[in-house]
Amino acid sequence: MKALIQRVTEASVTIDNEEISKIGAGFLILLGVAKGDDEEDARLLAEKIAKLRVFCDENGKMNRSVQDIGGEILVVSQFTLCANYSHGNRPDFLSAEAPERANALYEHFSALFQNNGIPTQNGRFGADMKIALVNDGPVTIDMESAVLRKSPK
Repeated sequence: MKALIQRVTEASVTIDNEEISKIGAGFLILLGVAKGDDEEDARLLAEKIAKLRVFCDENGKMNRSVQDIGGEILVVSQFTLCANYSHGNRPDFLSAEAPERANALYEHFSALFQNNGIPTQNGRFGADMKIALVNDGPVTIDMESAVLRKSPK
């Protein structure tokens, strides 16, 4: 499972000219679900992201988490994070999970934040979405559950 995490001052999702989700300060997370990913991958990423200290404290140091600042999270499914671009100029997405399973894991991932008291909104799985954001910093972090699975506890 791959997450592209962007610290934002605001972000929103629009579908067919209708805004369906909007957050203030927090994280916009683009989530790619790969074949073989499971609930443990979702849990590892969600726990790490919730505790990620990339928001500034009173001294201007990145020392606070999204929870510490009372921030929000917007999660958008993005199978293109699973792109294989090693051959030719047209990527394939064969490593992306099948839509039904990917959607279930996407919803589970989002629920993990919500269940821990972090206000969380979503895009719409499989929809043609327009994402607007103000990247704060900019701070953008690429995170993979496979890396977290290998790290010592």
